[in-house]
Order: sequence, then C-alpha cells, then structure tokens
Amino acid sequence: MKKTMTPAERLIVAADFKPQALQGNRKWLANDQGLLRPELRYQVRESVIRLANFLKGTGVYLKVNSALRAVGYDLIGEIHSHGLRVFADLKLIDIGETLSTDGILLREAKPELLTTMCVAGVSAMKALKNELPDTEVLGVTVLTSLRDADTQAMFTCSTEEAVMRFSHVAADAKIDGLISSPKEAEVLRAKFGIVLSLNTPAIRPTWAIVPGDDQNPERIMTPAKAIVAGADRIVVGRPIVRATDPYDAVMRTIEEIASAVG
Repeated sequence: MKKTMTPAERLIVAADFKPQALQGNRKWLANDQGLLRPELRYQVRESVIRLANFLKGTGVYLKVNSALRAVGYDLIGEIHSHGLRVFADLKLIDIGETLSTDGILLREAKPELLTTMCVAGVSAMKALKNELPDTEVLGVTVLTSLRDADTQAMFTCSTEEAVMRFSHVAADAKIDGLISSPKEAEVLRAKFGIVLSLNTPAIRPTWAIVPGDDQNPERIMTPAKAIVAGADRIVVGRPIVRATDPYDAVMRTIEEIASAVG
C-alpha cells in the first residue's frame, strides 16, 4: 500500500545542469587527492551540490541523471548528506542479467527512486526490482517530449495508447510506479493508482517561463492541476533550477501542491 506523503515529498526537483562550453583546450582541475579530473564533469557535480545546499531542509527529492552518469554513484551519498532524498533518473534499459547487476550496484548507493524504461520488458524490470527491495523503481512509459506523430512512427499507436501499453508492462513486472506526463495522470490513476505511484514530469508553474522549452505543450500542466489529476509526485526542473532564488521557487511550488492536496 502506498504511503501518505507530505507536500514536500510530492516534489522532485530536477537537477539537470548542462556544462558551459569551454574555450580552447579542455581544462583539468585537481581534486582533494591531487588527482586530475575533467572540468566539465566537475562543473556539473558542483552545480548539483550547490543546489542541494540551497534546498537543504526542504524535504524534497533531487533528481539526477547526466550528472550521476558523469561522476558516479558517490553523488547520491553527497546529496543524502544534505538531507535530501535522491531520484536516480538513469532510465535503465538492458537485458535482465545486466539490470540485475545494475540493481546490485545501486543497492549500495541507496537511491530512494530509480527509473527504468518499460520497453526493457517484464523479465528485465523484475530482475532489477528483485535487487532493490528498498528503492522505488519507476517505469518510464513515453518521454514527455514525444508527440503522437512520434509514437505512431515508433509504436504504431497514439501517445496515450503507448502510455497505457507500457503501464501494463510495468504492472506485470510488479515494479513500484510510473513516469508519464500529467495529461495521462487521470486515466492512469483510475487503472493503476492502487498499485503504482504516478510521477509526472513536464510541470510548468504559471509563474515560470522556460525559454526554448522542449516539452510537448499538449502534455504539460501546472503543479496544482497535475496533483488534482492524480499525480503522486511532480517533477519540476528548469522553473526552479533557473530561478533567481531556487529555495523560494521550491517553497512556492510546495504551497501550490499543498493547496491542491487540501
């Protein structure tokens, strides 16, 4: 049975930082042990840690993907040390034997949330989940940037139909939850809400403008509307990360979630 969550526990902040281009030759920096490390990876890691420090004490999740792949699983422990939960958005996809190995290695790092791609199939996702009894494993259905034309070309069906197909795969694999856009939250809540948590990216608060937004505009919602539609958690990235005051942006978002839950 799914646990009751506070408004803060319903918010996942996406720490998606893109390194700035370096001029001239690649630069290298020395770490505390005197070993050389590439600046781009170090730069992204520092951005994640800086955000974690800003958000210390808020009780939210911090989502990491590219940074985690770049600098390794030790980043999970560093985020934990700032009192935040970790969403390892690795979108794992491979055969069962490999996902089992991934699960064993991630079990040591203890992320609270982890993503796998539903297209990996039932047996592979089961193998992953078997190794991670204490991590909530979430199946990614259809990426929120995709449109119907994309899913027709890839899966010969509409976006909503593809989401439902992959949600059935996740349920059969007995993982813990789903990743989908808020547009599908209501129908997924009705069908899978008892057994699977619903986690929705493509959240855009009314007070935020994201230049060059790459999300499908037909599949985005505000935090309050997504919660009312049935989302257990929402993922908010650039509106918070690019805000002048990320802490203030987080608190505004938590207040909006609380108003929708209440």
